[in-house]
Amino acid sequence: MEFTTVWFILIAVLWIGYFCLEGFDFGVGMLLPVLARDDRERRLMINTIGPVWDGNEVWLLTAGGATFAAFPEWYATLFSGFYLPLLLILLALIVRGLAFEYRHQRPEAAWHSWWDRAIVVGSYVPAFLWGVAFANIVRGVPIDETKDFTGTIFTLLNPVGLLGGLVTLFLFLIHGAMFVALKTDGDIRHRARVLSAKLGLVAAVVAVVFLVWAQLHTGDAWSAVLFGVAAVALVGGIAAAYVGREGWGFIGTFVCIVLAVAGLFVALFPDVMPSTTDPAFSLTTTNASATAYTLKVMTWVAVIFMPLVLLYQSWTYWIFRKRISVHHISDHHEPEPVS
Repeated sequence: MEFTTVWFILIAVLWIGYFCLEGFDFGVGMLLPVLARDDRERRLMINTIGPVWDGNEVWLLTAGGATFAAFPEWYATLFSGFYLPLLLILLALIVRGLAFEYRHQRPEAAWHSWWDRAIVVGSYVPAFLWGVAFANIVRGVPIDETKDFTGTIFTLLNPVGLLGGLVTLFLFLIHGAMFVALKTDGDIRHRARVLSAKLGLVAAVVAVVFLVWAQLHTGDAWSAVLFGVAAVALVGGIAAAYVGREGWGFIGTFVCIVLAVAGLFVALFPDVMPSTTDPAFSLTTTNASATAYTLKVMTWVAVIFMPLVLLYQSWTYWIFRKRISVHHISDHHEPEPVS
């Protein structure tokens, strides 16, 4: 297997990991005003992702860095053409991270309210815009013979792009609801489970419509299998949540996201950014890649360090695996000391 193919697969794996893990983070943030009825329940929801949200974002940093090193032409065209949505995503992630860190620093209700809004907005924006970005990558964008993006922000806001945004938005919402049901106990657990089943119906409809479009647009037999199993996993997860099996419900949405994103990358290959101007101008794993020596060195680095990162993150999830409830949240808010 050529190094360019290896790194296309590795970048796909990094994006899959990011969407699966950060996806439920976004879902929890978006559902903060929906599921929580008071400040203790909001703190409970935030605590479910508190130990892991920043580690989940490492997958994004690694995916971006790997794209820059392995496929510099892809990185240059993507980040210049998608500059505004990516900037909005970055700003949203920064505000969201600040909200997690600063919310508990003061006891006033107004202070909490403003940071709660920052968490909600900072979760909605990337949850929607990531879908818009990836839908446009699969659909294709105007790229000229010099590998430059020739469209505008309005080029990206096409019906397919907006549908892709709704797909990731609803998938992350149901994924987050499943996670809250899995990680909490008491009334909020029941509310999250019921909501996940309701959201699942909408998520299933928009996801199936988008995946059918992707398959007809650029898919092959392998992507059809992945999309089909992803749809089955989503329906199975919804059914599991409906009967109170939160663990299987979360596995269902997790597997759905894994297979759906994998299917998109399979449908995309060997292109990395198709050109709607002329197929000859499309960026591929061949004409967008770094040198063979660079890819070889990167492969050895990945072989050594990627298993260590996976072991560490798995250990983190194992340590914080137990359910929590409002009984673990004190009645009186006490700001944590600033180091």
